[in-house]
Parts: sequence; C-alpha cells; structure tokens
Amino acid sequence: MSVERAPLAFIYDRCATRSHQYLDMRLAGCHVYAARHGWVLRGRWLDLGDAALGQDRPQLDSLLEAMRAEAGRREVICLVHNWGRLAHAVEHRIALQQRIARAGGYSATTFDESDQRAREALTGARHA
Repeated sequence: MSVERAPLAFIYDRCATRSHQYLDMRLAGCHVYAARHGWVLRGRWLDLGDAALGQDRPQLDSLLEAMRAEAGRREVICLVHNWGRLAHAVEHRIALQQRIARAGGYSATTFDESDQRAREALTGARHA
C-alpha cells in the first residue's frame, strides 16, 4: 500500500500521574504497532493530569477534529495501547468510541482489538 493511501493513525493516551514512565512505554508500543501495520502517524494527543480523569478531554477533542479533517480522504484510526486508555468505565469508553466513530474513524488497540466492525452500531447509522 502506498503511503498516500495508507491509513492514518492518531495516537491517544492519558496520564494522571507525574511519572510518565508507563506512558512513554505505551506510546512507544503504539508507534511500533502502527509501523508494523503500515499506518502513517498523524500525531499523538495526550490528556495529562486532571484532564486525564474526567469526561472533559481537551486533547481528545483536538484529535477528533484532526480525524474529521482527514476522514473523507483516508481511513482514520484512533490508536490506543488498550481500551483503558480511553476510559476504565465501560459506559464512558463506549461514549468515547461513539465520538470517534462519528468523527469518521474507528478505535484500535495494540492488542489487535478494534471497533471497526461496530461503527454502524456506534454511530447509529443504518444502511438502506
């Protein structure tokens, strides 16, 4: 696949602690995973401190805007190390996955998990 047609990976993570040792390892894992799949990295967005804990995620909002801008032209993926990087509570995670789907993309983890096939259910769209 040519670079011009390769999916775009938008890496997201959150970290509430001052130590970024685990964050750095997760980010490195995302970079390796994207490269192994031939995805082009569009950037990474990190919500830190209090922004990592609540429902208001300024960096995720910024990532979604960047995804929307590219979604019509290429496949766009929000890449996280694991589902907990979006949210630990299932309801909150699903709400964030819905936002990603509505931005024209899907979510994937470095553990080969993806909600790509669930996009229709996440967005509420139906095919005619």
